[in-house]
Order: sequence, then C-alpha cells, then structure tokens
Amino acid sequence: MEGSSRSQYAKLLLNSAANQGWRAAVLHLRDCGGLDNKLPRRYHSGETNDLRFLINSLRSKNEERDTQIVAAGFSLGGNILLKYLGEEGLDTGLNAAVGISVPLNLHHSAERLSKGFSKIYQFLFIKKIKKRLRRKFKQNTNAFDWKNTMSAKNFADIDDAVTAPLHGFSGKDEYYDLCSSINFLSQIRTPTLIINALDDPFTTPEAIVDASDIPECVQIELPRKGGHIGFINGGSPWKPTYYLPNRIIGFLDRQINCSLK
Repeated sequence: MEGSSRSQYAKLLLNSAANQGWRAAVLHLRDCGGLDNKLPRRYHSGETNDLRFLINSLRSKNEERDTQIVAAGFSLGGNILLKYLGEEGLDTGLNAAVGISVPLNLHHSAERLSKGFSKIYQFLFIKKIKKRLRRKFKQNTNAFDWKNTMSAKNFADIDDAVTAPLHGFSGKDEYYDLCSSINFLSQIRTPTLIINALDDPFTTPEAIVDASDIPECVQIELPRKGGHIGFINGGSPWKPTYYLPNRIIGFLDRQINCSLK
C-alpha cells in the first residue's frame, strides 16, 4: 500500500537478488512510485491484471531463454500475488512465489486497523491516501463521493467511499469478499511461502489459515514477532539486520533448483 522501489523492504530484497546474480523488477501499483495513473482508477487489493500483464510480458521475452521467473509480494501486494496464483492455477508463469505480511482476510484487516496500536498505521496511511486523491482528482469528481472520502476515519470508510465505487464494487463488503486472498489459497498450484507474524498490526489470529485447508505446495510460517514487514533479527538500532531478504531468496532459490532437476 503506497509502496515503491524506494521502500526499504524493496531495496533490501533487490540488493539480495542482485547478490544472487538475479535480474529483478518492481511492479509499481497505479499512482505509486512517483507517477500518476492517467485513468480514474487507482490500485486495490484484488487487482491482478497489472501483475498478469507484467508476468506475461516477461514470459514472452524469455521464451527462448527458458528463464526462471519468481515473485515476492509484500502486504497488499502479497494479497494481489496470492489471489493471482489462485486464479491462474497451473499456468501462473512463475516457478515460485512468496507472500509477506499478507492481509489474507480484508474484513479482518480493516477491523484490526481500527483497534489499539494499529490505529497509528491506519491514520498515517489514510493521510497519505487522501493526499494522493487530492492530487489526482478534482472535488467535483463523479467517480466517488468526495465528502465522505475526505471525512473517512478508517479503512472501511475509505474502501466504501472510494475504493469500491472507483473499481466497480457495490461497496466495501463486496470488495472484501471478492478480493481476500484467503479465498484463493486452495487453488494455488505454484510452490509458495507465506510469512505472517503473529504480532502483525494489519491482521488478526482469526485470519490465520489452517494447514489442512491449503495445498501441499503452500507453506505458511507464523513467527511470533516480526510486525508488518519488519522482521528485524539482530544488529543495533542504528544498523539492524533483517530476516526477510535471506529467507525469501533462500526459498525461491531452492524452488528454482528443484524445477531444474
């Protein structure tokens, strides 16, 4: 959500991929990364077509090279990635994937962000979203209810006022029902790792999936600590070390090697 290739988690993973000798790309969601999308639409948790376009483009360029393609998605991007994997089944174009700090159930995430410490995250993100909307739209826009959007205090209000109508949903409930990646996990056929910390302020224990409900190709790790895309595993306050880059690259590399055998 509102992230880009300049985000710390993206730079850490890009550096790890480069150290592995891999080529890497970051998919900027619409209106993120410093460029405004010229169409009225923005991005949302279930928009898989842009990811699908990118993967198909990479596949067409690499047909003769037999290049392995893998993907990692963080937070909202992780939800998009997992939903895409479930939608495509056996034909994802990916050899492996990792979802990190994924809001698997959007209903639960919206509720969680309105409680306790999570409200700080909610306040900061909503402030940033409103700023982007003011830059992109005029107040007399017919795309959504401007007044309700600017007075929104939580994610449920934002999604009901702008995200849903802007992208063809009847309201936040239909949007959450159709776009929560938890509903697509059983259809995934690509080797996939999901890493969600139990103390993630964007999710709830109720959103954790039972291992019996997912296919064998999907692994779920639930570390007790890690927060939301934090996962600091050592170092000092001035120079921390992070768990995610090596774990992500290690899993993807093993899957690549298995597919080559």
